[in-house]
Amino acid sequence: MEEKTIDLAAIRSRLARCQGKEYWRSLEEAARTPEFEEFLHREFPQQASEWKEQFSRRSFLSLMAASLALAGVTGCATKTAEKIVPYVKQPEQMVPGRPLFFATATLLSGYATGVLVESHMGRPIKVEGNPDHPASLGATDAFAQSEVLSLYDPERSQTILNRGQVGTLESFTREVSAALEKSPKGATVRILTEAITSPSLSQQLKDFIARYPEAKWHQYEPLSLDNARAGAQRAFGEAVNTIYKIKEASVILSLGSDFLFELPGSVRYAREFALRRKPEQPMNRLYALETALTISGAMADHRLPLRPAQIEAFARELAQELKVPGVQASAAPSGVPEKIRSALVQDLQRNRGKSLIIPGAQQSPLIHAIAHALNHALENTGKTVLHTEPFDASAADQMQSLRELVGDMKSGKVEVLLILGGNPVYTAPADLNFAEALASVGLRVHLSQYNDETSYFCHWHIPQTHSFEAWSDARAFDGTITLLQPLIAPLYNGKSAHELLAVLMGNLSATSHELLRGFWSRQNLPGNFEDAWKQSLHDGLIKDSALPEKKVSLKENFDQAETRSTEQARTDALDIVFAPDSTLWDGRFSNNAWLQELPKHITTLVWDNAAYISPQTAERLKLSNGKMVEIEYKSRRLSAPVWIVPGQADNTVVLTLGYGRSRGGRVGQGSGYNANLLRTSVAPWSDAGVKLTPTGEHVKLAATQTHHNMDDRELVHVGTIEEYQQNPNFIHTH
Repeated sequence: MEEKTIDLAAIRSRLARCQGKEYWRSLEEAARTPEFEEFLHREFPQQASEWKEQFSRRSFLSLMAASLALAGVTGCATKTAEKIVPYVKQPEQMVPGRPLFFATATLLSGYATGVLVESHMGRPIKVEGNPDHPASLGATDAFAQSEVLSLYDPERSQTILNRGQVGTLESFTREVSAALEKSPKGATVRILTEAITSPSLSQQLKDFIARYPEAKWHQYEPLSLDNARAGAQRAFGEAVNTIYKIKEASVILSLGSDFLFELPGSVRYAREFALRRKPEQPMNRLYALETALTISGAMADHRLPLRPAQIEAFARELAQELKVPGVQASAAPSGVPEKIRSALVQDLQRNRGKSLIIPGAQQSPLIHAIAHALNHALENTGKTVLHTEPFDASAADQMQSLRELVGDMKSGKVEVLLILGGNPVYTAPADLNFAEALASVGLRVHLSQYNDETSYFCHWHIPQTHSFEAWSDARAFDGTITLLQPLIAPLYNGKSAHELLAVLMGNLSATSHELLRGFWSRQNLPGNFEDAWKQSLHDGLIKDSALPEKKVSLKENFDQAETRSTEQARTDALDIVFAPDSTLWDGRFSNNAWLQELPKHITTLVWDNAAYISPQTAERLKLSNGKMVEIEYKSRRLSAPVWIVPGQADNTVVLTLGYGRSRGGRVGQGSGYNANLLRTSVAPWSDAGVKLTPTGEHVKLAATQTHHNMDDRELVHVGTIEEYQQNPNFIHTH
C-alpha cells in the first residue's frame, strides 16, 4: 500500500462522532482512506513475492528451509554420547514414529525456563512448556519456540578461527596457556560473561579466580536488572531478588512494567494473570502507566501513557496519597487526572494484602524503591510480593562492571580477555567505545554461537554449543535449580562455557556431562545420589531448590532529593526511551528467520525496527509512517524510519534494540538501525534532549496489522460482567 500522510485531525473528528467505542487495527483503517479500502480487497498486494533489498523473500525461505532440512540430515547419526533421561517412561528401544520427550530448559539473560523437547529418532523438533517447572507451568514464549530453528541454523559458527583463519583447539590451548603463564597471579587477566545463574559454571569461574587470584570476572547483560538491584539496595540496604504472586493480586499497578513479557518470570506471570481474568470468578484489575504501549498495557483495565519523568512523579503522588513514610513530594505534577488517581488509591486501600505494585525493569532505581515502599505500606510483602537472596553469580552493578573493564583495557592493564558468550562490541553503550578499548588487549578470545561483531575483533573465535547440545544448569526466576540435558550431539563440534573453562584449567578432555555431574555429586542431594540425579534429570529441576523467602526491612528516608533536568520537564522537549525488541530481544535472535517474520507486539512490524512516536508528536513534527529522520542525542546521530503508535506518550521517541547488525548471519545483518549507537552507560534506558530532523527520505516498512478484510464485521465483541453473568452466550447474539 502506498504510504501517504494520514490526516490525524480527521480521524479524531470521525471517532468523536461514533456512538460508543469503535475498534480499529491501524491508523490507516481508522482513516478509511480509499487507498486502504483498495488494499484490503486485494488478497495479495502487487509484487508481494519479491523484495527489492539484496536479501529477497525467496532467499529467506531458502535459508529457513535449509534449517529444517538440516534437522532431517543431522538427526540420523548424532545422538549424545551420554545417557539422557526422558520425561515419560518409554520402551527400552527407540520406536520409529513414536516421539520421546526430554525435560531441559531455555535460557534468556541468564534465567532458565523449563521446557519439554519432543525428539524423533534423535532429532529435537518441537519445544513445549514443562508443567512441573515453576517458570513455565506448561507454557512457553516465542523465544523458546524458536530455539529449534536456532539449533539447526546453518550459519552458526562451525570452525575455530585464529585471526580470521582456521585454527585448532591444540594451538589455541598453547597460545592461551603461554599468555596465562606470563601472569601467574592473573593480574592482567579478565573474564567477561553474560549474566550467570548456573551454580556449576559459577563454581568453575570461582575456581579459575582462585588459581589466578588477581584476575577479575566481569558480567554484562544489555537488558540487565541493574536498576531493580539498585532499587532494592536503596529501599532495604541490601540486594534482593523480587518475585510476584500475580494470581494472589486483585489489583495490580504497573509503573512502566511489561511484566507479561520482559521479566524473568513473565511466562508464569502471564499464565497466572490469565487465570484471574475469567468472569466465572473474581477478576483482577490492572492499572498501567507506561511510556510505550506494551502487551501488558494493552491488557489493562485502565491505562495512561506517561513520559518517564511523569511516571516517577506519579509514584511520588501515590505514595503521598497513601501516606508512605520517607517519600518526598513530587516537584512537578504527573498529569494523571485526579479522578483516576483517586479511584486507584481507593482500589488499593480496599485491597490491602491483595494488591501489587510492579515497577518496570527499565525504570529508575528510585521508582523501584518507591514501589517496594508502596508494597510494604499496602501490606503486600509476603503475600503478593516475595523477596529472596539474589542468586546471580555476582550481585554487582553490571554496567559499572563493564565500565571498569573498559577502563582497565584502555589503561593497558589487560593482556588476556576471555569473552564467554554475549556480543559486547555490538551491545555495549556507545559512550564506552568498547571496540576501541578491546583493540588494546594483547590476546582476545570469544566463545560464541556466531562469528559476530565481537568475534571479528578477537584473535580467537571458538564455536559455542547450543543449549540443546550441552549439559548445564541454571536458576529460574524463583531460584529453582534447572538442569539442561542435550537432545543431540554438537552439530558443529562446539564447546560449552563449562568445557572451555576446563581447557583453560588444564583439563583438555572433560565433557560438560562429567563437569556437571561431578559438581552435583558433591552437593549433597537428598537420599541416594544416583536416584536423585536420575529423578532430577527426568523432572528437569532439582526438587525444592527454590530459594526461601527473605525478610526485609524498609529503610527510613531512602528517598534522597532527586529532580529531573528542566529540559526533560518541558512539555515540548523530546525524551528518548530504549526497549527490548519483542522478537529479537537484544539482538541475540537476529539470525532466526522465524522470529524476524513474527510480527512485533502492538506495531506488527516484521523484519525491521522503527523509531516509535505518538500521533500528536507526528502531527507536530509533520511526520508519517516510513519517513526517515535523523535522531540526534548527546552529539551522536542515527537515521531511522518513524512509525506512529497510538497509545504512546506524547513527546517521546522509543527505540528498540536488536537490529542494525553488521555480522552474525545473512538473515540478521543489514536490516534496521542499531539503537546501541545512541545508548549511553549513564542513561541506558531513558533521557531527555533528543532531537528529530526529517531527512526527506521515505522507506516502506512491512506490517501485518492491515491484512485481511473483515467486511465491516466488528473486530471485537464487548460486554460487561453483568451481561455475561445473565447470559454467558450473549456475545453470540451480537
